[in-house]
Amino acid sequence: MKTCNLKLIPVLFTLLSGGAFAEDRNALTVGAGVALAPRYSGSDENMAVPLLAVDYSMANGFYASTMRGLGYGGAAGPFSYSAALGYRAPRKEDGKLPFGGKASKYLRGMGDVKGSATANLSLGYALFDGLDINLHTAQTLSARETGSTYGAGLSGTLFKGENDTVTLSLGFEVADKKYAQAYYGVTAQQALKSGYKVYKPKAGMYQADVTMSWQHKLNERWGVTGMVGASSLLRDAANSPLARRTTSPTAAVYASYAF
Repeated sequence: MKTCNLKLIPVLFTLLSGGAFAEDRNALTVGAGVALAPRYSGSDENMAVPLLAVDYSMANGFYASTMRGLGYGGAAGPFSYSAALGYRAPRKEDGKLPFGGKASKYLRGMGDVKGSATANLSLGYALFDGLDINLHTAQTLSARETGSTYGAGLSGTLFKGENDTVTLSLGFEVADKKYAQAYYGVTAQQALKSGYKVYKPKAGMYQADVTMSWQHKLNERWGVTGMVGASSLLRDAANSPLARRTTSPTAAVYASYAF
């Protein structure tokens, strides 16, 4: 199961599938769309990538999803939780990218950042109807040198009608030292090949995100969602030689069908 660097994609599919743990029966949702995102974190080049998804949720809480991974989730009162096995896509210095398009010329000489299996854990709490907070982490299980991340988010419903829902989400991400070095650092060997100066970022907060989504139900089975947002690099990540732009736009449009 792949989890790409587009933070909005898992959120998008959760919206379209009616919520990660809302079903009291087995449910299959399929969908397709397109997203706009930077070529890599810190890139000033945008690219369009296809979104193709299959999400199977069981009434007992288990799920298998190309977006969410393979895992289990549930709810207890205002709390929600999930644990899943996912996959963090690699960052390529050359050639084609896993989700379409070509690698950026500005990464030449940097080498590849390996893809890795991750344990994705999250805990949410509903402050009241329409406002939720979330804590999450992605812990590397393979390619441990690429590090792990932690984050928190706040999501609120701005409008909810019979067929339309508008949501605003805010969040930030924290990197450990290995993740910061893998994605924003430059080693002495990389400096010789790429021409960048040696750079050793510290662990800490590295990114903030804001996303607004509009979900429209065409009928009981069909739905369409559009999303726009922005991601901003912070602190050492923003000062990286690889960061050609610190704030990048993100957008997506997606159609889904629930069986």
